[in-house]
Amino acid sequence: MSNVARDPHRAAPPRHDPLAEIRSDDGPDLDVFLTGTVFFDIIFIGLDGAPRRGTEVWAQGMGSSPGGVANLAVAAARLGLHTGLAAAFGEDLYGDYCRQTLGIQEGVDLTHSRYVTGWHSPVTVSMVYERDRAMVTHGHQPEALSRLVTEPPRARSCSVDLAADRQDWVDSIARSGGLVFADLGWDPDDRWDIERLRESLAGCHAFSPNAVEAMSYTRTDTPEAAAEALAELVPLPVVTNGRDGAVAFDRDAGRLVHVPGLPVEAIDPTGAGDVFVAGLMVGTLANWPVEHSLRLANLGAALSVRHFGGALASPGWGDIALWYRDIGSKDPALAADYEFLEAVLPDDAVPEVSRAIATLGFRAGR
Repeated sequence: MSNVARDPHRAAPPRHDPLAEIRSDDGPDLDVFLTGTVFFDIIFIGLDGAPRRGTEVWAQGMGSSPGGVANLAVAAARLGLHTGLAAAFGEDLYGDYCRQTLGIQEGVDLTHSRYVTGWHSPVTVSMVYERDRAMVTHGHQPEALSRLVTEPPRARSCSVDLAADRQDWVDSIARSGGLVFADLGWDPDDRWDIERLRESLAGCHAFSPNAVEAMSYTRTDTPEAAAEALAELVPLPVVTNGRDGAVAFDRDAGRLVHVPGLPVEAIDPTGAGDVFVAGLMVGTLANWPVEHSLRLANLGAALSVRHFGGALASPGWGDIALWYRDIGSKDPALAADYEFLEAVLPDDAVPEVSRAIATLGFRAGR
């Protein structure tokens, strides 16, 4: 097992910094610290349907991208958050591609990441059709993953998957004032134990389940009622509801905040939930009103599904600026809802972000 170092000869791309006004010399080095498994994702789009036994299906498009925890890492980095990731990388071509894409192209800090000798990168093949996806995954959990983080860096926030064992470093970040953003996912046992959820959310700042999960845990009939019930467990409960947007309970205002979905032509939903969380992190860390944080999160997720490739579908500030300028002439009422972006968007041009392509890369000079 060896350290993963960033190429010193290639600087990370310049990013617009939404937290510039709150930074100080003695502040945390990282805005977000993450850990988890990085997958090498292969995405097929434009399928008429699922493959059937004994048949061959041709896809209209294909892309390659880092996946898994990389979805949130890239989404956060593209929105200007200083993002650190502790992950294992296989010593194979897929591992090299994921490491270079994250560390060099996207500027994610990989100080706490490691190469694992003799371990191959896990791979997911995602097939997108009928506005949904089906996936096939192969991989093995590296024994080194649980030992990656013994002493976490100083960070303003972190994200934790409550379905996995909670590692000590999460509570260390929380005790130092960092905000913990939690996710849980589907309960495979169909128990939806609210007391167990309460214990798992101890010390967490935000929790963002989807509507079905939230209503199942709280035994409520609407996303709004679920968000209000979850406010007893965390300071910032957010319930996502697909095309219907998201709803949160604003404790300071003592009321529900609802942000409707945005009409976009969806190609691939992979990673949209991670992009949503990244936007929520930006607004929360920047001390925006809950409504503004929700709108940024919702917008980022909507823009991401217009592209395929999970992590590399996530938008940057340039994408957001283009959308805002375009929507101003098409839908003034919607533009008014996002008028707060005028104080946030960069004044100068922001470089375009990279998108998923159908190969790992081309040979130089070809």
